[in-house]
Amino acid sequence: MRELFDLSGKVAVITGGAGFLGQKHAEVIAEYGGTPVLIDLNPAQLDAALKNLASQYAMPAASFVADITREDQVRDVYRQIMDRFERIDILINNAANNPKVDDSNQLLNTSRLENFPLELWLDDIAVGLTGSFLCCKYFGQAMATAGRGNIINISSDLGIIAPNQHLYEKEGLPDSQQSVKPVTYSVVKTGLIGLTRYLATYWAEYGVRCNALCPGGVYSGQGQEFLTRIQTLIPMARMAQPDELKGAVLFLASEASSYVTGAVIVVDGGRSVW
Repeated sequence: MRELFDLSGKVAVITGGAGFLGQKHAEVIAEYGGTPVLIDLNPAQLDAALKNLASQYAMPAASFVADITREDQVRDVYRQIMDRFERIDILINNAANNPKVDDSNQLLNTSRLENFPLELWLDDIAVGLTGSFLCCKYFGQAMATAGRGNIINISSDLGIIAPNQHLYEKEGLPDSQQSVKPVTYSVVKTGLIGLTRYLATYWAEYGVRCNALCPGGVYSGQGQEFLTRIQTLIPMARMAQPDELKGAVLFLASEASSYVTGAVIVVDGGRSVW
């Protein structure tokens, strides 16, 4: 069983690798012998993420600054990774804009569908969906050519259920000013599940598996009012801790899931079954 989870010699590309969850994905790859390759826009955050990995694990890691919505930049990073490592075994499509619900009392609340700016729609779709498509186009094709590989698309429980907008309500505000989870979050996370199923069948005969991981909310210092509300929606009565996604990521990235493709793995404390 230990051999099934072993990632020794495998190169894992992680988009949004300097972010909150991206770093957790990188940690479990390194802990089980793989080489995390982080892609992100922020050089300072990438440097900090690499230092964190180096302080915990003996495995090498690498980082590249790139805008995954730009095909030329994705292509360039792909070539640099292949020149350096000569292989790509795992792609974790983790990058996404993660809009925070705005607590300010706006007369025109732009999180609401009727006020949602087109430019924000285009930007969110570009990062979450177009960026994932472009990474699959280059890194996934490299896997198909090699005859093996895994793609993990990080979706969300909000890819399979609708957001409960009551979680974000503020007393005393009219409906028109209440903040909501933006429409793009649901659209992107649902779209990633569709991309997963498409790729799972498209490259199956070439040894490439593709699965979607759908986490529920992860605790990152949210306020007590929000925690109290969301806990009533979750059978386990709590949000996930940041390290609690590692087991699912390792399972999907390793040979432990060798007969799993096109699957939607939900890690949400039971929220989506209530």
